[in-house]
Amino acid sequence: MNPLDPRLAAIFRPRSVAVVGATEDRNRVGGRPLHYLRSFGFAGAVYPINPKRETVQGYRAYASLADLPEAPDVAVLAVAGDQVQGVLRQCAARGVRSAVVMSSGFGETGAAGAQRQAQLVEEARALGVRLIGPNAQGVANFQTGAVLNFSTMFMEVPPQDGPVAVISQSGAASVMPYALLRERGIGVRYVVASGNDADASVCELALTAAADPDIRVLLLYIESLSDPAMLAEAARLARSRGAAVVALKSGRSAHGAQAAASHTGAIVSDDALVDAFFERHGIWRADDVHGLVNAVELYLASGLRAAEHLVVMSHSGAVGVVCADTAERFGVPLAQLDRSTVQALARIVPGFATAQNPVDLTASLLTDGSMFGRTLDALAGDPQADMFLVGVPVAGEGYDVAGMAADTARFLRQTGKPLAVSAPQASVRDAFRAAGVPVFTHETDALAALHQVSRHALLAQGASARDARDAPGQASPVPGATRTLSESQSLALLQSAGVPVVAHRLCTSAHEAVQAWRELGPDVVVKACSGDIPHKSEHGLVFLNQRSEEDVLRSYEECVARVRSLGAPLEGVLVAQRVRGQREFALGVKQDPLFGTAVMVGDGGKYVEALKDFAVLLHPFSEQDVIDKLARLRIAPILAGVRGEPAVDLQVVARAAVALGGFAAARGAQVVSIDLNPLIAGPAGTGGWAVDAVVEESVAGHG
Repeated sequence: MNPLDPRLAAIFRPRSVAVVGATEDRNRVGGRPLHYLRSFGFAGAVYPINPKRETVQGYRAYASLADLPEAPDVAVLAVAGDQVQGVLRQCAARGVRSAVVMSSGFGETGAAGAQRQAQLVEEARALGVRLIGPNAQGVANFQTGAVLNFSTMFMEVPPQDGPVAVISQSGAASVMPYALLRERGIGVRYVVASGNDADASVCELALTAAADPDIRVLLLYIESLSDPAMLAEAARLARSRGAAVVALKSGRSAHGAQAAASHTGAIVSDDALVDAFFERHGIWRADDVHGLVNAVELYLASGLRAAEHLVVMSHSGAVGVVCADTAERFGVPLAQLDRSTVQALARIVPGFATAQNPVDLTASLLTDGSMFGRTLDALAGDPQADMFLVGVPVAGEGYDVAGMAADTARFLRQTGKPLAVSAPQASVRDAFRAAGVPVFTHETDALAALHQVSRHALLAQGASARDARDAPGQASPVPGATRTLSESQSLALLQSAGVPVVAHRLCTSAHEAVQAWRELGPDVVVKACSGDIPHKSEHGLVFLNQRSEEDVLRSYEECVARVRSLGAPLEGVLVAQRVRGQREFALGVKQDPLFGTAVMVGDGGKYVEALKDFAVLLHPFSEQDVIDKLARLRIAPILAGVRGEPAVDLQVVARAAVALGGFAAARGAQVVSIDLNPLIAGPAGTGGWAVDAVVEESVAGHG
């Protein structure tokens, strides 16, 4: 699948450009694109549209689009907002099929502007014209000089073509990464600020950039993730050739999903769904603009290469220890050097007698610069050494910095292993950067980048494996009226889905309750059953330790009386076998209008909302995916077994999660949400039981 629209591709690589609202003043919106087109060497035809001038910035001017000698590939609209719709019609009449609308006064201004924007998009689609914007800062291609953009940044920070694309909904968030990358000497090919995303979304523009085979890193700033299917395709296309996609998603999406009556709907936020979507498609999520660009040098040097163990090398013992401490904070384990590596190092580094990582070159590096390259060579073949941090805390007269940089560059070429250098001195960083080596001012940034690239590689591998295994899930329509099923109805649905359910009976009389106790006892739980009271414990409607006929009779009558006092309908009283296991889990389903069926799995019990130790997966997924997610929870060490306890049966949890996801996805909008809490799991191999559940369904779907 490649839904790439050639009309958008034409904006990225136009052969001819018209600027409507062109002006001689390069500091105005209608003047700056013309200035950039000339300054940055655009070789195509440029047509300023200005009826009052014969030339604009050295280009022959035209009174209107109708007067042009050809239909340009793209028109830049730099006119007042109330003129845009008229100019759009002129574009269509002249055969222009692509436009960058820089004009403001649309969705960003409020309800009236949003209505104008909707009318503009409706007409553009009817006319067959694709729009970037409105309120767009524009598009820049620094390979061809097609800079249809009015940012001042390109005047301040000279561009250079390179294998990076920045696609952003925000103008400022497009040029901040650009400036940071250029400061590091990294070239950027595309800088796109899409504005209101009224027609072409940032996701579709990301796909357009990803289609360029020279792009190796795609950086995205997303405010509203409105087209996840297009972004998934962009990520797939990038992964297919080893390119990395890093996204900064701000805020929380407000796409109309309603919080379900269950706890699951409350705790599985839109942001958690975004995390799950990014992970599913191998997209690394950055926390801020610095995080968006921090690892770009490493991506370009070593690509998406999975690595697990780190070697730290420095000529300062203190720096080595600090780096090791920082690595532990990131969860990056140090390599245990092989005996043959230790022996090789002992012949290079004075006094090196035992297996040490961090590797301390000592002050001897000052008198013997060759130690640096020889140490790298000795480490290169170590079976655990698959990524490297080289600390250069101080260097100056007497240090062969150029030789160190050359040795490191050679090491990178020969091994391809991720390697980062940290050096506080600008002159040292310049030398390594000139040799093509990723270099950072602080060891924290260096380790953050190493951690990101190595983990991102695993993320991408998982996404590719899922692509080969599973068809993507489908978005769910937003439900209308909903109803909450009783516990009895909910458990019956779960059992039909293949989830193991505790033995229970729905009783409508005290006699039936006593009979159920005799069948399921001697220890049972008695609970009121009403769809209007999904969380019974909050109303004192759950009775434990029911071990006699008298206990059951008393609890039955109490359930009836309390539900009556609440004014709720009573379906009956549930008598369930009391089961004991090793750990309680919470599982839930949320149907999302953008991302489809989402399944939550995590620590259960009454504190699930407070502790929020859970993971989210998007359907479809495998049992192994669930187990991998559980291994990342805070409770993971407990699940593995501590203080002589056996490991918990995670397989029953994984099977239940997969069953819930498949059940809900097959029914689409009919099942709005599911809250299963708790699922009690026993020791490994013993299974488990769903003890309580709430299913919310669509009234329309049910009907």
